[in-house]
Amino acid sequence: MDRKIEKKKGIRPKHVIYTVTGIAVVALLVYLIKTAGTSTFRADKEKITISAVEAGSFKDYISIIGTVAPMTTIYLDVEEGGKVTEKVIEEGELVKKGDVIIRMVNNDLNLQILNTESQLAYQSNELRNTLIGMEQQKISNKQQLLNIDYELIRLKRNYEQNKELFDKGFISKENYLISKDNFELAQRDRELRYERMVQDSIFRENQKAQMNNSLRNMQQNLAMVRQRLEDLNVKAPADGQLGTLDIEIGQSISRGQRIGQLQIMDKFKVVAQVDEHYIDRVRRDLTATFERQDKQFDIDVMKVYPEVRDGRFQVDLQFTNEIPDNLRTGQTYHIRLELGQPVEAVLLPRGGFFQSTGGQWVFVLDENGKSATKRNIRIGRQNPLYYEVLEGLAPGEKVITSSYEMFGTNERIEMR
Repeated sequence: MDRKIEKKKGIRPKHVIYTVTGIAVVALLVYLIKTAGTSTFRADKEKITISAVEAGSFKDYISIIGTVAPMTTIYLDVEEGGKVTEKVIEEGELVKKGDVIIRMVNNDLNLQILNTESQLAYQSNELRNTLIGMEQQKISNKQQLLNIDYELIRLKRNYEQNKELFDKGFISKENYLISKDNFELAQRDRELRYERMVQDSIFRENQKAQMNNSLRNMQQNLAMVRQRLEDLNVKAPADGQLGTLDIEIGQSISRGQRIGQLQIMDKFKVVAQVDEHYIDRVRRDLTATFERQDKQFDIDVMKVYPEVRDGRFQVDLQFTNEIPDNLRTGQTYHIRLELGQPVEAVLLPRGGFFQSTGGQWVFVLDENGKSATKRNIRIGRQNPLYYEVLEGLAPGEKVITSSYEMFGTNERIEMR
């Protein structure tokens, strides 16, 4: 007798196969849809750097290299030109104020001194002769005045006698008037002669003053020429260390030419070059630090130079407290220059990707870490360790931070 066979209920193996196959097809379709039109680069994971995005305190500072330099540098410009005959002091040697650094000669200057001395001798002799003549004239005038006074006394006496005789009727009126006229004429003559003597005396004094002034000018001129001769010996204007000295024996140096510099060693500063990217943020009084022999030293910005050369500008920094022992010109230090106060921010470690993207986009890893896709971001400030992320990334995400040069224009990276 035939028996009816009932169909078994439940999941059979072939059903599992169908389900898994369907899921795989759907996943493949989703993947193909997502990656359609997206170029992909397959990279060796061991050859790239992956960094995690963090939330933390962003310290706004930059690292720069500073060089120790003297606070004061005196440039050596020659006061008088000449030919170098001797280098007394070499570069790097310590000098005292007044020490001769180089010696020069100038034959034209020597000839000028001889001519000036000759003119001075002639002028001095002329002045001496003039003074002698003036004294002789002065004595002569006094003698003439003495004679006039004697004659005036005689004529006055004669006039007074004749007046008395005329009043008594012993002489004629004519004789009386003649004696009177002679006396009055002698008086007026004496007044005129005295006035002329006064004028002559004033003229002689003025002439004497002019000649003395001329003589003093010539003496001053001679002193100046001799000083120019002395200036052929270039001397140290202060105590310090001779820096550069750009001269050679036998070289002709022009007046005013710069031949070197003198470094004053009592105070020091630190000179640093800063990338022009920070020119709007670096200002006076910003603080900085550096370490030497495990000890930290404080400095601050004292001067910012506005000129940009080769993409960098110069700043001078001064010590605010303690100065390192045995500080020497030319020593270099890695300086941490603070640009602002720390703030809480999203941080992305620095890396070579920035040179390729300018910080406008990065490759962000997916959750499984097997691929990375291009994403636009916005970066704010930066320090030697981190970039400040303003938009596009969240803490915990992972980013490829090594160089993107080998990725070309691909927008997706597959890890292998």
